[in-house]
Amino acid sequence: MTDNRDSLDFRTEPVGRLFRRMFLPTLIGMVSMVILNITDGAFVGHGVGSDALAAVNIVAPLFLIMAGIGLMFGIGSSVVASIHMSKGNQHAADINLTQGILASLITGTIVGSLVFTFQEETCRLFGCSDLLLPQACSYLRWIAVLMPFNLFGMTAMFMVRLDGSPRFAMAMNCCVAMLNIILDYIFIYPMQMGLEGAAIATATAFTLGDIPIAIYLLRHTNTVHLYPIKLTRTSLILTLRNIVYQIKIGFSALLGELAIASVIIVGNYIFMRYLGEDGVAAYSVGCYCLPIVFMIGNAIVQSVQPIISFAYGVNDTTRLEKARSIALRTAILSGIIGMLFMAFGSDTISGIFLRTDCNAYQLCREGLLYYSPAFLFIAVNIVLIGYMQSIEATRPATVFTLMRGFMLSIPCFILLPLCAGIPGLWLAQPTAEAMTLAIILTTRKIY
Repeated sequence: MTDNRDSLDFRTEPVGRLFRRMFLPTLIGMVSMVILNITDGAFVGHGVGSDALAAVNIVAPLFLIMAGIGLMFGIGSSVVASIHMSKGNQHAADINLTQGILASLITGTIVGSLVFTFQEETCRLFGCSDLLLPQACSYLRWIAVLMPFNLFGMTAMFMVRLDGSPRFAMAMNCCVAMLNIILDYIFIYPMQMGLEGAAIATATAFTLGDIPIAIYLLRHTNTVHLYPIKLTRTSLILTLRNIVYQIKIGFSALLGELAIASVIIVGNYIFMRYLGEDGVAAYSVGCYCLPIVFMIGNAIVQSVQPIISFAYGVNDTTRLEKARSIALRTAILSGIIGMLFMAFGSDTISGIFLRTDCNAYQLCREGLLYYSPAFLFIAVNIVLIGYMQSIEATRPATVFTLMRGFMLSIPCFILLPLCAGIPGLWLAQPTAEAMTLAIILTTRKIY
């Protein structure tokens, strides 16, 4: 494991080189998860059917909730730790990282237990129809079991990268993705376990992937280390105070995922209302592709965050501006590539997930063209909000996150179909993201 460790000097190493050394392994790891996401959807769509794909989209908000909690504690603890490290207080950095991982594990256990207990109610809340309910519940229960393990892995990855081992984090993501794909094939095709087999494959892969991460944190860290939490009254009060501050910093990341989760839930309801189960299946393809831009955006944020937070901690405005500029240019380029791929590859993308002889395929290939601009606007918004988080500008980050989700996306989903018909269903999210970006650029000094 130690062979994967990089020596990262956040104080003096050129920002561009430092960003590349962080970003490339993180991006490769994220791309492996994108491939996992797409392959998983392809296996479900072709191996089980379009209704199963729609059922997965009903459960999809739960994945976003998990991601939001993991990012909240990961970003929160990592930002605080980076600032402490910039001031030479390694002890405080270690304590905050340990508290963040512990908090995410406890939160995942509580939320996962509640979802497992109220499976049917959760599916109904997410917009599930009677037809899709059995498959949705069979998928949901295993994802609920997965939650604490997934949250541990997500939060711990921030600590691994901050320790100077982005290549190890990349390797773990790639291994989990490969294992999940192999298990997907085995459980769905030879073993004929249907949608539940896909859920078991995901739960198994992520759980096994936590083992080497835990070993690394316990035995192989170099700069940062897990710190034993004391159980005295004073220590617990200080721990709670630190966790609350981490939540404050990372809360906009959770809100961002909750906002997208709410958009998917509302989208499920609206697509079901206008186009039925086939419409939800078509919409699910867009939702399967959406994590591509989210993961790339998050890769940029996770790579540049230690650089920005360290520069912010020592008040180095030159490095701060350089890191921000690199992150934005990377986001714009990635967003344009994703938008063009989605717009001109709609036939191919639809065929990956859906059989070409079903109605959902036709609905999907027509809708993705309208949906494609979301890739550009989402990528830029994620990076801008991530920058605000990295410099402890929690209030504007929270406001803009609420804006791109609850405040703009939901009204767009309700109103645009009334004005533009079926294309309005697909234009809702790109419109909300574009409006949010316009407001950020006109109200915040980016350069």
